[in-house]
Amino acid sequence: MQTYINKKDGIFPSVCSLDCPDQCGLLVHKKDGKIVKVQGDPDHPITQGNICNKVRNMSERLYDSKRLTTPLKRVGPKGSGSFTPISWTEAIDTIVSNWKQLLNEHGPESILPYSFYGNMGNINAEGMDRRFFNRLGASQLDRAICSSAGATGYSYTMGSSAGTDPEETTETKLFIMWGINAVSTNMHQMMLAQKARKNGAKMVVIDVHKNQTGRMADWFIPILPGTDSALALGIMHILFAENMVNRDFMKEFTVGYEELEEHVKSYDPETVSTITGVTVEDLYKLTRMYGTTSPSLIRIGNGLQHHDNGGMIVRTIACLPALTGAWLHTGGGAIKSNSSFLSHNVNALQRPDLLENKHTRMFNMNQLGHVLLEASPPVRSLFVYNSNPAVVTPESNKVRKGLERDDLFMIVHDLFLTETAQYADIVLPATSAFEHADFYTSYWHHYVHMQQPVIDPYGESKSNMDVFRLLSEAMGFEEEALKDSDEQLMRQALNNPTNPYAKHVNYDSLRKEKYMKADRSTFSFKKLNTPSGKIELYSEKMVRNGYPGLPTYTPLIDDGHFPFLFIPGPNHNFLNSTFSNNEKHIKLEKNAKIHLNQSDGDMLGIENDDLVRIWNDRGECELPAVVGDYVLPGVIVSQGLWADMPGKKQLVNSLVPDRLADMGGGATFFSGRVNIEKVY
Repeated sequence: MQTYINKKDGIFPSVCSLDCPDQCGLLVHKKDGKIVKVQGDPDHPITQGNICNKVRNMSERLYDSKRLTTPLKRVGPKGSGSFTPISWTEAIDTIVSNWKQLLNEHGPESILPYSFYGNMGNINAEGMDRRFFNRLGASQLDRAICSSAGATGYSYTMGSSAGTDPEETTETKLFIMWGINAVSTNMHQMMLAQKARKNGAKMVVIDVHKNQTGRMADWFIPILPGTDSALALGIMHILFAENMVNRDFMKEFTVGYEELEEHVKSYDPETVSTITGVTVEDLYKLTRMYGTTSPSLIRIGNGLQHHDNGGMIVRTIACLPALTGAWLHTGGGAIKSNSSFLSHNVNALQRPDLLENKHTRMFNMNQLGHVLLEASPPVRSLFVYNSNPAVVTPESNKVRKGLERDDLFMIVHDLFLTETAQYADIVLPATSAFEHADFYTSYWHHYVHMQQPVIDPYGESKSNMDVFRLLSEAMGFEEEALKDSDEQLMRQALNNPTNPYAKHVNYDSLRKEKYMKADRSTFSFKKLNTPSGKIELYSEKMVRNGYPGLPTYTPLIDDGHFPFLFIPGPNHNFLNSTFSNNEKHIKLEKNAKIHLNQSDGDMLGIENDDLVRIWNDRGECELPAVVGDYVLPGVIVSQGLWADMPGKKQLVNSLVPDRLADMGGGATFFSGRVNIEKVY
């Protein structure tokens, strides 16, 4: 696997490691052993040479002067940023000695890993780390901060994370971008939509914020946050009432359509309009457009699921293509996620059999602040990697209060001294994705990629796999699974006989081909992974699990007396907190902002560029205002997770609740309320 490293100059194939559905094919340019340019691979079948600014300027991040080169030990108070360099030997010895003491005094559940997909490489994100913590017997982490609510809801309807092949959407005639700012978060879907628009396709955007995608649409429909399931049910009401449904498709491929038809009679247009803020006229116009245009595609966004009712929102929208029979047509249907087509052998990779105590406690990552401050018995050590919880986790002020605990022994493995790392006792330098081997599976398109290391590790940085192998050895663990090489990890993960769509994919073929496409030729709407094998408009499984069997609108949970609904959305040049500390990307994004409606601005005496304070019982922020018609009255939208900066209050996730969504333990970032005032 050292082929690319050993060549100091040239252009080498690679893949983007960011937590983004597009997962672009890349060409990396090297000179004197360093990456000097990153460009898109024009031969990649779906990304076709086009990449975002985040990746185009990746070399600025790789060689940022602030990047860590050696392990560090804290020498000042937690949060002070006072550290001194140490050797890897001292770092590992310090960790192991502390953990062995905790094991003797408090047991393995006193230790908790905290990670997500800051790097989407499969063995990097869920390989040797999972094996190590399973063998250790540490408390388990429910990694539910991103897509779990929507994935659960979609699965109730469709059985798995499987939808339309994006490559077919050049044939689509109507795109409904629902709750997704695709220009910033799924740019290649926008490019495919633009190709289709040249052939007469239309694009409708439904969102709480008229962002870049909304401004590019043929029609933008603003909606009140958390009411999307009501809108979908109102569409169903009109589809049935005006006979714009495909009864033959429903009869053959669904269960529950007769019950659904009766159920949606109560979601009449006037009622739905009152709930959603979408006018009756627009509701009819949208439904008739959807009911009479074929092929039609709904791109279901991530934002929808980040509500108290997020799982049901996605479950409800996922029913719509079955009513019209959109799935029958090339380019028709829906895309929430396509991860099932490239699923790997999770058990072989993570080795849950190494966990001796099958009743080991589990904590939801969305509630880290609560865990650190209130868990009994306490969590006494935290190991953070592939994540920056001091910025990304709900109720960030509570999280930071937990990280401040003097009795919490914390290790952070990262490329930079992040906001989280400021609280650590030991900081370990991490490799970038270009510095180690891995394989990558998109959750949008159908291609799996192999990544060979392109450059040497930066300074003394090590990969997650190397770190956990070192820790295993130092702890005296003898299991062979904890000694496996990166190649062995990939071979085991790619051997997944339960996935019929990737039987042709294995380590040897993938290393040769660099990327391979799933074979979905056996996919059938009569063989879905639902209890009935069909699309479940009515779900008995949901009833057994305590939910309504039919799609249902449930209002957001009461979040207090504050007058404005608050949506902290993503921005264009960061990915969560990644890039928010890199000068190039900060210059591209310029500064954090808060969007509010003109009528609210007039009422509060707030004008464009005024500094405003937004607050609730959880925290406060101060951001410059953008006043206009980009959001509905009573709604406030910020964009981006910004790094801590002296004199600035911009920690937006300090304002959001750490309640869990209705399904999958998901986050409720978008279901909080705030107040706002001008700062004089």
